Amino acid sequence: MDRLLVVSNRLPVTLSRENGAWTYKRSSGGLVAGLAGMKKMTSFIWIGWPGLSHIDLIFLGFEIPEEDRDQIGETLLSEYSAIPVFLPDEISNPFYNTFANSILWPLFHYLPVDMSFDESAWEAYVKANSLFADVILKECRDNDLVWIHDYQLMTLPRLLRMKLDLSGFKNVKIGFFHHIPFPSSEVFRVLPVGACILKGIIAADLIGFHTYEYGRHFLSSCNRLLSLATSPTMVRVSDGHIARVGIYPIGIDPDPFIDALDLPPIKSIMKKLKLKYGDQKIILGVDRLDYIKGIPHKLLGFEIFLRNYPQFRGKVAVPTREDVEEYRNLIAYTNALVGHINGKYGSIDYMPLQFINNSVPFQELAALYAIADVCLVTSIRDGMNLVSYEFVAAQPHSNPGVLILSEFAGAAQSFNGALIINPWDTIGLAKTIVTALEMPLEARETAHQSLFRWVTKYTSAYWGMGFISELSRCTQIEASGASSASSITIAPSFRAMGTQKDMQIAFVDSIKKQMSPQKIPKNQLELLLVDKGGKLLEHRPILAKETPRPHMIHLISSLASLPNFSTFIMSGGGRPFSFLLDWFGSTGAGLVDSEGEFYQHPHASPSISNHDDN
Repeated sequence: MDRLLVVSNRLPVTLSRENGAWTYKRSSGGLVAGLAGMKKMTSFIWIGWPGLSHIDLIFLGFEIPEEDRDQIGETLLSEYSAIPVFLPDEISNPFYNTFANSILWPLFHYLPVDMSFDESAWEAYVKANSLFADVILKECRDNDLVWIHDYQLMTLPRLLRMKLDLSGFKNVKIGFFHHIPFPSSEVFRVLPVGACILKGIIAADLIGFHTYEYGRHFLSSCNRLLSLATSPTMVRVSDGHIARVGIYPIGIDPDPFIDALDLPPIKSIMKKLKLKYGDQKIILGVDRLDYIKGIPHKLLGFEIFLRNYPQFRGKVAVPTREDVEEYRNLIAYTNALVGHINGKYGSIDYMPLQFINNSVPFQELAALYAIADVCLVTSIRDGMNLVSYEFVAAQPHSNPGVLILSEFAGAAQSFNGALIINPWDTIGLAKTIVTALEMPLEARETAHQSLFRWVTKYTSAYWGMGFISELSRCTQIEASGASSASSITIAPSFRAMGTQKDMQIAFVDSIKKQMSPQKIPKNQLELLLVDKGGKLLEHRPILAKETPRPHMIHLISSLASLPNFSTFIMSGGGRPFSFLLDWFGSTGAGLVDSEGEFYQHPHASPSISNHDDN
């Protein structure tokens, strides 16, 4: 594999000064966790701003003293394979706090009323991105892969491309991954510099999103704001450049959470928690203290629930970005709600809500996940939400809990075993909590099995390596061009006696005979469409244990392996596209959902149709 440079706003390291010397501590976060799994499979250099501790931010601002930078850079490179980007304070504060977090963040989460555009902050944003490009340029070599992450660096692909071209670099591929929601074009066009941001992103060779919805909105924005031709998998830029677009749902490294169930220290914590709460039902909420996480919605829904089911345990929050006014207001409002609910429904020996407003060590968090009867995720907008993944990985198979998941979290598009809710519907949320607590063991086990298969298959390593593999192929795809089917062949009717399995085998044998290499010219591509609904698998309720039989998986794989032949499976019966991915994703067949909105080419990654986003 070509050399890989990962670029993000923050390095996975937090710096602090102790007794006049710099110390280094690995930091946490969704991207850090996502790339940790990939680190097991490949090496890379990480470029970004070296984070400072909260105390050092107060005294130093964002800027690290000039005289310390060389030593810090050497330590980061040798011990963490990281290269720092040092930003002056007059740029970093308006770039990060004002433009990224007070303008882009609310807009991309459908809260434009909280956005107040600042021209000077936009200029700082572009300048900061340019400084990132300068650092990358110094480190870059021909044939490198540069993977840029998230909304803080959306103009970086174009700035870097211009600098690379001027410096004579050859075949440096640039990837960009957008980790938060991408809003509808009707919302995005509110941003005065929206066109400039889109031009920045489409300079990348490959652009990734977590969900089909985000990708569709991005393509629509490119079409409406830039008048560019788009297809479900690409944006064609006026200078001839093609930016490929793909869907890559991020995952986690599930092993630490799975292994945690067998660790003595965590078993000890679980035992203490069970003794403490006895027969009470434990409903767990694990949220960063952020207004997009829907914490007030969770609490208000819980208050309604207490009227009918007054047993509750657990609110765990990890506050961040306390230097932004909205987050300070959220802390105050959350504390007020917690006090109100405990005062109204609590007693001397019973406190229904326990609000832990600090970071929770991994061992305690894993224990809470493992013993929880319900995990409640109420995000009003969320790029993916990996808490839901962690809960599933940490749950025991024998007596699992239930995941209640907001429909506005990206994970909801993949998690068929979760109970999906609208966090704005607090009455409906309260009813869903009751449903979760009363769900029979068999239904809980079936739901957990479905979720667990997804979490352990589509891991962070799978996500990262899939994107990088596709990025490395971008130039090859351009050079070879795209294939197209020259004819469509529908299988002839046939008759077969025996069991359903016998009939399925006869069907495949019939196809194989008709599509033998001797009967198909080398320059002709044949296409077979197979409707799944009720044919490959009897239609059953969404949580049924029934899955395709091994022989059917083998038969589909056999069809998909035929030369000059493309097999597509079409989903019927209203089942989500993620069912197709779960059941047939490893066969090599193409997949299409019943509405034609989501699809995956044979031996490729999922894509989205070019439907309008409104």
